[in-house]
Amino acid sequence: MIVEKRFAELTPGELYGLLKLRVDVFVVEQSCPYPELDGRDTEPGTLHVWVPGEDGEVLSCIRVLANGEDRAIGRVATAASARGRRLSAQLVARGLELSAGRTVDIGAQAYLEAWYARFGFARSGPDYVEDGIPHLPMRMVAPA
Repeated sequence: MIVEKRFAELTPGELYGLLKLRVDVFVVEQSCPYPELDGRDTEPGTLHVWVPGEDGEVLSCIRVLANGEDRAIGRVATAASARGRRLSAQLVARGLELSAGRTVDIGAQAYLEAWYARFGFARSGPDYVEDGIPHLPMRMVAPA
């Protein structure tokens, strides 16, 4: 099951679960102290998409951001205990469905370039380092 909600629709428990997973993966696991709360979660155009576990915990999540007419997919995270089940792949595919007909950007960790390429993303600029982790911009251009 995939759940999709705007910020205003989230229950306190759902919001906590989303933020906990992101902090667990990006801050704790990747040893990357950075401002996880960037102000984009609350934007009216942001859609939070996740897979809940049997106990309601968030197993995997993404967020789909409105960038004008374009979209961006970000904060792709899966709990260590849920990896290997293709949950992130299901969520990225769903994010692309939700963005149909629009250009979609992603700031990918460099080691995931080939993984995102299988969805149709292509490198769109030079590598960069964000919070000590090599990244690259990738884009899927909307069909003309």
